[in-house]
Amino acid sequence: MIPAAFEYHAPKTLRQAVSTLRKYDGEARVLAGGMSLVPMMKLRLANLAAVVDLGRIDGISGIDETAGGLAIGPMTTHYAIESSEAVQRLAPILAETAALIGDVQVRNRGTIGGSVAHADPAADLPAALLALEATFRIAGGARQRTVRADKMFVDAYTSALDEGEIITAVRVPAIAPRTGWSYQKLANRASRFAVVGVAALLITDTEGTCTRVRVAVTGAGPAPIRARATEHYLAGKQVTSESIAKAAVRATNGIEFLGDVHGSPEYREHLTAELTKRALTQASERIG
Repeated sequence: MIPAAFEYHAPKTLRQAVSTLRKYDGEARVLAGGMSLVPMMKLRLANLAAVVDLGRIDGISGIDETAGGLAIGPMTTHYAIESSEAVQRLAPILAETAALIGDVQVRNRGTIGGSVAHADPAADLPAALLALEATFRIAGGARQRTVRADKMFVDAYTSALDEGEIITAVRVPAIAPRTGWSYQKLANRASRFAVVGVAALLITDTEGTCTRVRVAVTGAGPAPIRARATEHYLAGKQVTSESIAKAAVRATNGIEFLGDVHGSPEYREHLTAELTKRALTQASERIG
């Protein structure tokens, strides 16, 4: 299909991009990789007055090591994240998750900033970013601000970004010593989106006691969410198959499970518990 008519803008600075977005008063959208926006426009699910392409702006793609971890530009592609030595070393769960997105064509075009801003409830990266406790630097409002991952994803296709705001950086803390990680998902066979996906980070002491754990679920409900009941249960306990199983069933707490052609709410509830168990098990096996 052909999208409705729209104006195309390709600013060369973030200031120009923000100014253009404001001019259209909510009727314009940012184009990053275009893997979600372009299909929506072709299907007339998004009829816009204008598109603001970020592709010509310097300095908003790439991966830099910082004192505490990584600074990732919003226009950095999934493939760049997947193949980055720095990401593999400092935040391996992010590289692992990026490698499971779509297919190689999607990973070469899609961007981390686009994925976060689009807030698709079945997207993969939000789960890993929640587990990593990433933060997002945002410009375009009255002042620049920083938003934590657990405050970014509000509802289906709804993020914490206000009209005219643009993500300018994604900051990811480096994992600590004795951290295990895993991202497990059941993928839609056509789109490779997550029917349900679970990201887990697990830290234990030398005696096998959990000192810190972060679990995030995507695809199950209208927005990715931290499985805090699972985290609270496992923290301070010996990590065993029994404690993992008991923690995993708690991952379903607080989720309003979706139902569609890909799975009923009951099916997604079952997947959430099962994939949480698998993610925690693999994370525990990777420690050290």
